[in-house]
This record gives sequence, structure tokens and C-alpha cells, in this order.
Amino acid sequence: MSLFFKGSDLKPVLVEAIANQCCIILVKDQGVYWLAERGERQADGRQKVIAYAVGCNPDIDAFDDWWALARNELGGDDFREYFDPQWGAFTRILNGKDDLELTATATRLMLWSVTP
Repeated sequence: MSLFFKGSDLKPVLVEAIANQCCIILVKDQGVYWLAERGERQADGRQKVIAYAVGCNPDIDAFDDWWALARNELGGDDFREYFDPQWGAFTRILNGKDDLELTATATRLMLWSVTP
């Protein structure tokens, strides 16, 4: 299996990271999501621009559902992984209509752009 991120959700994160000259971060904690390393914050301190994996958004998906999907795909530990927002697959998403697919093994994260 794999996790899927809509390019339309991910594009604003990429734009924010490039504008702020920073990395984008893949996070697994309360959901699975991407955000800019330095991004605008809401009044409550949460980052404004976040791109959740389909099915792993705690604001709209039931806890048991998103938690199980995240655990099955990425294991039980929370983590952060940093990426260059101008890496090839991200550039295709930024300049087109592609989405992002992510799979993981015990030692690797694999990302690629996919045409919807």
C-alpha cells in the first residue's frame, strides 16, 4: 500500500517553502502531513499551510481510521523528515497537476509524482 497526497494540497506548501527558502517536512504525529520548515502560523500556533495525506487528517478522518492507516504505512513511531522543495517530483507537482504517492519500508521512504 501507499499514502497519497493531492498535488492541489501540496502545492501551497511547496510555494511557501520556496518563498521562505526552507525545506518541506514530512511529519507523522497527529496525522501524516507536509509543511514548510518556516511557515505562517495561526493564532493558536498551528501552521496555516498543511497538506495531509488522504485519509490521515485528524480534523476530518476518524481517529481509529487515520491512526491505523498511518501506522500500517509508516510504523508506530512519530517522525519528521526534511526534503528540498525543488526536488524533481515536487517540481512536477508545483508546475503541473501531478499528485504525490509515498511508500515506506523499514529503511526507506519512496516518493514519486503521479498523474491524476
